[in-house]
Amino acid sequence: MYRCLLPFVVTVAFTVTNLHDAQASDLNLTDAVIIASSRQEAAEQQAVRLLTDEVEARTSVRWRTSHKWPADGKPAIVVSSAELLREIESPQVKQFAAKIDPDKSEGFHIHTDAETSTVFIVGNDSRGVLYGVGRLLRELRMSRASASIPSDFKVTSSPAVSLRGHQLGYRPKTNSYDGWDVAQWEQYIRDLVVFGANAVELIPPRSDDDDDSPHFPLPPMEMMIEMSRLLDQYDVDVWIWYPAMDEDYGDPKTVEFALKEWGEVFEKLPRVDAVFVPGGDPGHTHPRHLMDLLEKQAANLKKHHPDAEMWMSPQSFTPEWMDVFYGIIDNEQPKWLDGIVYGPQLRVTLPEFRSRIPEQYPIRRYPDITHNRQSQYPVPNWDLAFAATEGRESINPRPRGQAHIFSLLDEYSDGFITYSEGCKDDVNKVIWSGLGWDPETPVIDILRQYSRYFIGAEYTDDFAQALLALEANWDGPLLANDRVCTTLEQVQDLERRASPELLKNWRFQMVLYRAYYDAYVRSRLLYETNLEERALDVLRIATDGNALAAVNAAEYLLNLALTDPPSQQWRTRVVELADDLFESIKMQLSVQRHQAIYVGRGASLDTLDMPLNNRMWITSRFAEIRKLENESARLKAINMIVNWKNPGPGGFYDDLGSLGPQPRLIKGTGWESDPAFFETTLIGYSTRAWLDYKQHPITWWRNAETLHDRPLQMQYDDLDPAATYRLRVSYASDMPFVKIRLVADEDIEIHPEMEKGDPVTLLEFDIPRQATADGELTLSWYREQGLGGNGRGAQVAEVWLMKNP
Repeated sequence: MYRCLLPFVVTVAFTVTNLHDAQASDLNLTDAVIIASSRQEAAEQQAVRLLTDEVEARTSVRWRTSHKWPADGKPAIVVSSAELLREIESPQVKQFAAKIDPDKSEGFHIHTDAETSTVFIVGNDSRGVLYGVGRLLRELRMSRASASIPSDFKVTSSPAVSLRGHQLGYRPKTNSYDGWDVAQWEQYIRDLVVFGANAVELIPPRSDDDDDSPHFPLPPMEMMIEMSRLLDQYDVDVWIWYPAMDEDYGDPKTVEFALKEWGEVFEKLPRVDAVFVPGGDPGHTHPRHLMDLLEKQAANLKKHHPDAEMWMSPQSFTPEWMDVFYGIIDNEQPKWLDGIVYGPQLRVTLPEFRSRIPEQYPIRRYPDITHNRQSQYPVPNWDLAFAATEGRESINPRPRGQAHIFSLLDEYSDGFITYSEGCKDDVNKVIWSGLGWDPETPVIDILRQYSRYFIGAEYTDDFAQALLALEANWDGPLLANDRVCTTLEQVQDLERRASPELLKNWRFQMVLYRAYYDAYVRSRLLYETNLEERALDVLRIATDGNALAAVNAAEYLLNLALTDPPSQQWRTRVVELADDLFESIKMQLSVQRHQAIYVGRGASLDTLDMPLNNRMWITSRFAEIRKLENESARLKAINMIVNWKNPGPGGFYDDLGSLGPQPRLIKGTGWESDPAFFETTLIGYSTRAWLDYKQHPITWWRNAETLHDRPLQMQYDDLDPAATYRLRVSYASDMPFVKIRLVADEDIEIHPEMEKGDPVTLLEFDIPRQATADGELTLSWYREQGLGGNGRGAQVAEVWLMKNP
């Protein structure tokens, strides 16, 4: 009932889309010779090494490098900067050199001349050579003992965005990076460069993380030095994300300690181009003290790296602190400050932020591409089944979503370095890099280049489509999303075609893991939802004298989720792939099996079997029912379970965290124009309820929420003007100690600011008659005012508006 069927048309679709491997119209470069000037700079030499190494890794053919034109008629690949191009003696080179205009930094020209069997890669500068090589690698059709390129391939290109980078943190919480050695880091830096990245942000040894990891091949400071060295070899800008985490920077001794600690790090690193200090998350320093500290740290930095820049962000600031920050920027306009970062936990939109910051300060985006929920850009319309199992940090290709976020706000910034917590967001990094280079590039083109380069030419379109399908898996109610099964069928087809070598490719393994995981979760959801409905049907017909028999029968049905679970072959494959990913890239998908730092940091294997219905809550209620000696009391308790959502005659019930219709919830502007949910109601997740799910119905596992000071609102129409009403509400949330206030019709306080409670209990309040006398009612919940931080707090799970008898 719950297995995927494999229709013949799927196989046909894959067969006809992968014909372009090495076509007759391609220029065969298998025996090519690389032609380069003898005076190449170090970065250009590195570009040549990158080209030869990566072609050899995919073809087992190593291209020879020469300073002279091949006399044996072999194809030639000219790799040069425009400045050195004319030093290569060849009529073809001189003819091509006269045509190019090296006017834009980091730009390049690639020209394929089939008549002379020549490919030119000419950079406007040394970085342009590197990015030209990267583009050629993305276009080559490579397989064992074969390399070719379409004979008409030509491109002249330069980046639209000057800063295109990603954070690479060697620390335990990144789920895989902490297990990487120097060679793996160099490979990943190369991969990012091939797709156009020109900056990487490192993290110092002391941050908001554990000091050590069982997976570290080197101590953090030694690895940071190695990474700085590698980045310098590829002429990639080295940024440092440096949180100011000490308690009191108003204390001169604390400042003295920080200057010494940071200075020692700066001194040891071969290259530093910029330091970014977040105002919070972590850290909580008043802007006056923070800016004073950073002025000193800027001077400290320049002792060791004279051209390095100092940047900061007002993340997590309260409204009061934002005013202080704006005052400093407006009135003092500090010269030591080179730019400002817009990142998570800022309480204003990027357009508003840009309007408040003097134009002399560039703004760098710090977009969160790694977290699925409780984050800057959460997955919209994400089903609870995925949120509870795959979690906040999981393998998350979101190509179209990330492209939308990039494009919507690109005009308000001067570049980006993404916020990343490991390689699980690898596709998202490439999307940002690709669009940073050319914002007009179609997403599918970037994904096809990704697939061709990392997976293989024969998978160019098929793997790209699989990435899009994984994103679609997460869109909307999972019960109705039968695309999840189709995605697995398509990915299984790729799996059957894959060579043993490809099956060891970590990017291929991640797609397999997600496809099997998604399908297994949906299979369980279908099964467990059906079991719960059958159990409730049994309880609904319980009568005097058979209450305990009904409880026993219902419990048997619910426990079939444990005794006869579905799709165990998919579950077995998920576990196998988790072990494969640990073997290939030290991805820690389990605390016990792989020594992940903890479950919430990407250990999705440990939540694979998270209950997806109310089994645990209902069976815990059964235990209480069995203790009751009175049959009437037992039937009353059963009735409470089966009528949980019943608001009574003339009443209204709303499960606000559901993806279903929400006729009374005021939703705001919508994700399309507001992906950070500043003016849009979003689904939040009551992760504290998950920790004790025996005590909570599944409706308390998620909620509706608004951010910062925007109220969460509901609108009731067609009420009985002659009636009075009573409100029952559940404030299940992940922020139980952030206070909440409820107001009716803008000025009638239903309750003042109060903690939501931990553990959660149902609360009831009378609604004054004057609030409903006109047949309408607006309810507005407000988070505790004046807070900074993540903005969460106005969170409501369930609401019953009950008509009094």
